[in-house]
Amino acid sequence: MNYPNFEKGLLTTVVIDSTTRDVLMVAWMNEESYRKTLATQQTWFWSRSRQKLWHKGEESGNTQKVKKMTLDCDADTLLVEVIPNGPACHTGNISCFFNSVDL
Repeated sequence: MNYPNFEKGLLTTVVIDSTTRDVLMVAWMNEESYRKTLATQQTWFWSRSRQKLWHKGEESGNTQKVKKMTLDCDADTLLVEVIPNGPACHTGNISCFFNSVDL
């Protein structure tokens, strides 16, 4: 098993629905949140705005059960496939990606 490269700081983490393959959210992990995610099989992240560890769903109940994790070729970006227990976005949307950009 490869290990993430935390030398550059936080690990960009892309979370997708394991069934639909929809991108649900992008967040950041530090080494502690990565280890907690492995240990609990639920997503944990580092909040850059609050400067603290957070468990996805700790307030909303919308947890994410981890099914698979894959590192990119540089080991500095993580793809996490989850079974979501409710919306991923704090706005109540299924995905955080719902704002269309006019081209």
